[in-house]
Amino acid sequence: MISPGQVEAMIKAELPDAQVQVQDLTGGGDHYQVTVVSSQFAGKGLVQQHQLVYGALRQAMSTEAIHALALKTYTPEVWEATK
Repeated sequence: MISPGQVEAMIKAELPDAQVQVQDLTGGGDHYQVTVVSSQFAGKGLVQQHQLVYGALRQAMSTEAIHALALKTYTPEVWEATK
């Protein structure tokens, strides 16, 4: 089990400018929905953006501390346009 705060910290360690929203989908601490907004996604495709986040969560994913992850990624410009 991993807390939402730990998930956020792991992502911010790799993407320091990221705005991160973490939602525990089941209450069990292993199924999360995560929204990440980062300027480091600029010029990258969706798969590359997701790879950056998965890279940040690599250890938690490999040990199955995180069993399922629903991921949404945005650049700051696109995020502002969705509001």
